[in-house]
Amino acid sequence: MRHYLFKLLTLFFITYSGAQNINVSGNVQDNSGFPIPGVNVIVKNTTKGAVTDFDGNFTITDVKVGTTLTFSYIGYVTKDVVISNNSKLIIKLQEDLAKLDEVVVIGYGTQTKKEITGAVSVVSSESIEALKPTRIEQALQGQVAGVNITSQSGTPGGGSTISIRGVSTNGDSRPLILVDGNVIEDLSVVNPSDIESINILKDATAGIYGVRAANGVILIKTKTGRKEMPLKVEYNAYGGFQQTTRKIPVLNATEYGAIVNEAYAAGGNTPPFTNLASLGVGTDWQDLVFENAPITNHSILFSGGGKKSSYSYSSSFLTQDGIVGGSKSNFTRFTNNGSYQLDILENLKLTSGLTLMRTSKRNLPENSNSSVLFNAVNMAPTFSVYDENGAYTLAEGLGGEVINPLAQIDDTFDRGKVMKLSGNAGLSYNFFDHFTAQSNIQFNYSEVTAKVFNPIAYFGSGKNSNVDRSSVFEGLNYYRDYTFDAFVKYENKINDVHNINLLLGTSVFKTTGEFTGATGFDIIGNDYANANLEQASDIENINRFTGRNPTFDSRLLSYFTRLQYDYKGKYLLSAVVRRDGSTKFGPKNRFGIFPSGSIGWVMSDEDFLKDNSFINLLKVRASYGVLGNDRIPDYRYVSLLNGEGTYIFDDIEYIGTASGGIANPEIRWEKQKTFDIGLDLRLLDNKIDITTDYFKRRTEDLLVIPEVSGLLGTGGAPVVNGGTVENTGVEFAIGYTENFSDNFKFSIKYNVTYLKNEVLFVDTNTGVLTGGGFGISQPAPSRMEAGFPMGYFYGYQTAGIFQNQDEINDSAVGDIAPEPGDIKYVDQNKDGVITEDDRVNIGNPLPDATMGLNISIDYKNFDFSAYAFSSIGNEIVRNYERGQQLTNRTNSYLARWTGEGTSNTFPRVSNGATPNGLFSDFYVEDGSFVRLQNVQLGYTFSEKAFKNSRINKLRIYVSANNLLTLTKYKGYDPTASSGAPLGGGIDQGFYPSAKTYLLGINLKL
Repeated sequence: MRHYLFKLLTLFFITYSGAQNINVSGNVQDNSGFPIPGVNVIVKNTTKGAVTDFDGNFTITDVKVGTTLTFSYIGYVTKDVVISNNSKLIIKLQEDLAKLDEVVVIGYGTQTKKEITGAVSVVSSESIEALKPTRIEQALQGQVAGVNITSQSGTPGGGSTISIRGVSTNGDSRPLILVDGNVIEDLSVVNPSDIESINILKDATAGIYGVRAANGVILIKTKTGRKEMPLKVEYNAYGGFQQTTRKIPVLNATEYGAIVNEAYAAGGNTPPFTNLASLGVGTDWQDLVFENAPITNHSILFSGGGKKSSYSYSSSFLTQDGIVGGSKSNFTRFTNNGSYQLDILENLKLTSGLTLMRTSKRNLPENSNSSVLFNAVNMAPTFSVYDENGAYTLAEGLGGEVINPLAQIDDTFDRGKVMKLSGNAGLSYNFFDHFTAQSNIQFNYSEVTAKVFNPIAYFGSGKNSNVDRSSVFEGLNYYRDYTFDAFVKYENKINDVHNINLLLGTSVFKTTGEFTGATGFDIIGNDYANANLEQASDIENINRFTGRNPTFDSRLLSYFTRLQYDYKGKYLLSAVVRRDGSTKFGPKNRFGIFPSGSIGWVMSDEDFLKDNSFINLLKVRASYGVLGNDRIPDYRYVSLLNGEGTYIFDDIEYIGTASGGIANPEIRWEKQKTFDIGLDLRLLDNKIDITTDYFKRRTEDLLVIPEVSGLLGTGGAPVVNGGTVENTGVEFAIGYTENFSDNFKFSIKYNVTYLKNEVLFVDTNTGVLTGGGFGISQPAPSRMEAGFPMGYFYGYQTAGIFQNQDEINDSAVGDIAPEPGDIKYVDQNKDGVITEDDRVNIGNPLPDATMGLNISIDYKNFDFSAYAFSSIGNEIVRNYERGQQLTNRTNSYLARWTGEGTSNTFPRVSNGATPNGLFSDFYVEDGSFVRLQNVQLGYTFSEKAFKNSRINKLRIYVSANNLLTLTKYKGYDPTASSGAPLGGGIDQGFYPSAKTYLLGINLKL
């Protein structure tokens, strides 16, 4: 009986315990471990709940065990948690990156993603942080459809060319870049760790910014604090090393000796190397030039806010040596950035920010036939680094350009420094319920110093780089600009169906600059320590001819209005009219009016789709607009005395001032007409995100500088409106995100852009503009001509190799008589002679398609990400071979023609005159590539490890950038180009982008 009573009491106790109510408390944090105030915590299916306080804490009393609590907050994924005991809860909410109400900056205002009617792309801070770029451009490549980044150089701090939806002009095609509203020309001044988000306006949406937005707009928002947020501290650091992605395969000493002997014999000369076996491997100059280079970055951010204010301050330091020359090509950047926002009154708000940046960059010659890498490729492997006296070996017999690259590095002293101060301040005042008046002022002030010391140097007989008299140049340039914007907004929602936003404003922009500098000679001791103007002789100022320092002064005055309207959030309209005035044009053409508009239809809000569980968003949109461009030199509509002339008085020659370029008072705005139609689609609870666009951009009245006869005797050709260019293309982007559980998340994104560029009209006497260079004293290889893409390569088409004399006798030949083994050129006009008239289109420097692939996986405390980028369909000109009798060659010459039938693709070698050096498709290669941009693996330590400390998050990671490139191109780097519309894609030994291995830490307090 007692045993039976014991069982009954135990069952009663268990039943009572399972039904008891408890008090539940906890803390709600974001993914970084920072508390989130204002989170709704609700007992599911009831009205009972609480809201988190300033520190993210909450308490709910009398909650039944087994109950589900729902945590929800705008911008975060709603989370359900089942209560099992009364332990304090730590709840982590994930940002909802697919939220349709996410705010996007579009220019003088914001819109939600759902409301946007233009082609606008967003790059989040998470994407930027994953890549760990030293420059922002590196984070954009492959992330955004329609945006192509071309590296001008892989040197530390080297710039990039950004093109949005193709090359639309043969002049300055850079997009407008704004950082917190401040105009920035050089992105090297911005620390990537400071960035909160990047918005890219790619179509007529950019029209609100007027003249400077013709090539698109990049809006960068930096991190700041928010109101009622406790102090946050973020520290990020990484360090690692860099190395070259590849070396150009060249001949070793034995192979070189054999081919040089063969070339001498073919030219009827005595071979110079009598004992090939003694040559061995020789000197690998590229091995000596390239090195493993360190890179280090530290950044710290403080942010927070009170009831009426928010603030942030960040500081960062980056130092990076070059993979060529090491510290001789070092780049160092130090930035300080602060912001402060204050609600002065309930309806009066202040925003402000200040950035101070300093950089220091050491330079080596690059991307020319005097560059270090050009010399490393062409230097003979039979030469040692030093001669028997311990001095650097002279590069005798290798022509006027090629010198010992290690001697060149030692004798190069070129350093530039930049100090830039940028600031912004704005006031916003709300009145009459629906009106807001706002004014903002932004400014930039820069000092750019340069110091170049050229010591007395002798690199060999007849070398172009020889210096007979030491000299030092010291320059100091000043750049200033400011932008003032003032506008009034009217925002109202009428009867809950008509949403109206009306903007009316004005903008003033002014930029000025002054260039100073002087060169001094005869440096004491031929020593860099004494290289300064104070100790130099024969000082020559850059203003010695004009008597004043060169300057520039450019101004813009604009008026604009925009109407945004939607009906029930389904039918969307945006219309912009902007009137811009520029001092680049004369009084008759100074002002231009540029309208644009866009419409959208949110089909998923219609009754026939509103309750569709498969489709979350279906929106179609279209835009059209006309944008202006004025990016030409100042005052080209009038004649200026800014040229240099030679005058003879009493048989003595004097250098003085002369007229500059020919004036053209009729020049007018370059106009870009852009059309876009797009589709935004989100499926399966926003897990699948699809965006696609078709676009057409036609640039008319292209501002160009034509070729003119030297008989005019002036300082330069005029600027004219002389061309039309059209870019058409399709963009497609798709992403899939899935949170399988709290421990496993997966995301994959892919984008592709197909682009066709065509010149429709060139208004010059010849119908052609040329640019670029190839070889020695050859016609320009790059052209702008109607019916072809911008900057296409113009040269001879080849038809194999002459195998015997009979083939030569039956073929058209040029001025230089070919021999068996020489290249056969196609007689395009069938006149029986190979002349310049037989040149045709032999390549396109612009890709047909670009694409990017991004993958991220989070499993428990581990995170993994990988980014890849591809460019398809472009060609690159191989122009890094000097072709002298004794310069080295690539190992492609091992497959040369050595007799009838041995090769039909690679010509013979000879030190006699041959036609093989003419610019032809023999020197044009496929530049397509696929590059693994970044791979990263991270680990975030569990919160339990820091339970009694201030540490909210600690993450360590390893990362590899530029890890793998698949390409047929034989040069250093298929991604590099000068970026010039005419002459881009010609490789003279580009400094390659480095492969980088990093170890880093992210710490948040």
